[in-house]
Amino acid sequence: MPPRLKFILLGFAAAAIAATNVDTALVKARDSQDLKALNTIISQYKQTAGANPKSPEDQYRLALANSYAAEVALELKDKKDSEKYAEAGIDPIRSAVSLDGSNAEYHRLYGQLCGQVIPANPLLGALKYGPCARDEINKALELDNKLAMAYVSRGVGNYYLPAQMGGGVDLALKDIDRAIAINPKLAEAYLWKGIALRKAGRNREARQALERSLQLDPGRLWAKQELAKVPSS
Repeated sequence: MPPRLKFILLGFAAAAIAATNVDTALVKARDSQDLKALNTIISQYKQTAGANPKSPEDQYRLALANSYAAEVALELKDKKDSEKYAEAGIDPIRSAVSLDGSNAEYHRLYGQLCGQVIPANPLLGALKYGPCARDEINKALELDNKLAMAYVSRGVGNYYLPAQMGGGVDLALKDIDRAIAINPKLAEAYLWKGIALRKAGRNREARQALERSLQLDPGRLWAKQELAKVPSS
């Protein structure tokens, strides 16, 4: 994997987005890996977004719901479904960015959705969507260098990128810790910190991070699954 694809995998599983007015039903469906409920919500949001094409928030919410569904599909080992949901989210988030290009979170989600397309077809997907994933997350940080989820997304990219290619666990943890410093109650940051620490063999710290993630978001099934993978000793 060449260095220019550094941010290809950013935010694949980083779906706990620090956004305003996020429907609690949407979060609950994501947390419980309930694709049926997510599909119902997507259908509702699609109607609202279609009725309000000039509302960047409505376009964003539709894109967000598709991003959540893409993440859950990937957690359930269905890369093709994950790709389908991510691609469905790109048009509405592109519209949101076009309507309000000054919103850092819109750019962050745009980059995340581009990254979520790639796992189903890594080579062609990387060529088509890799630059979008990289450029949009960079734009988000240019607009708001205190956007904690943007650092989580960048950390995820570094987690997947080998150290010899300019990534690695140490860089991932640096970005994730920066996110935590900005927002100490961001469950997603602790989740990814735990995953990265486990990869580094720091199991005691990994368990602590994942347990903290679950304290902040007790319903998150994926965090429970990741915690179960960490050796107790």
